Amino acid sequence: MEKAKDAHPWFGIEQEYTLLDIDGHPLGWPKNGFPGPQGPYYCGVGADKVNGRDIVECHYRACLFAGIEISGTNAEVMPAQWEYQIGPCEGISMGDELWASRFMLHRTAEDFGVVASLDPKPMEGDWNGAGAHCNFSTAEMRAEGGLKYVHGNIVQ
Repeated sequence: MEKAKDAHPWFGIEQEYTLLDIDGHPLGWPKNGFPGPQGPYYCGVGADKVNGRDIVECHYRACLFAGIEISGTNAEVMPAQWEYQIGPCEGISMGDELWASRFMLHRTAEDFGVVASLDPKPMEGDWNGAGAHCNFSTAEMRAEGGLKYVHGNIVQ
């Protein structure tokens, strides 16, 4: 990072996860079936759209209290699946922030008697998987007219 420090690189990551009951079934799903098809759950609001918001918000607050650079959360496409965003972090500190936030996620889930799974495909079938999406930019990319630098880096 020493060579790139003058570019003021920002890193961020969007960590997706699924909340599971102790039996491995997604939190709030019918025990002998499936919820309605994907569609209304993404960024959903209401008990008929999301499962585990109390856990999500507790994790968010724990991260803030610990000084972790968490910047948001949202419900994902599959019921009981969530995402939180770490960053922007300058330099590679994002990795440390991510590991600390994952620890907080697992500890928070433990307090609620559920499991936070980072499994990329926790449910078979036509259900979205979970991942971690990385974001990157430099000071020139974030400045006025910075889109040309984004395009220039894509070519490289």
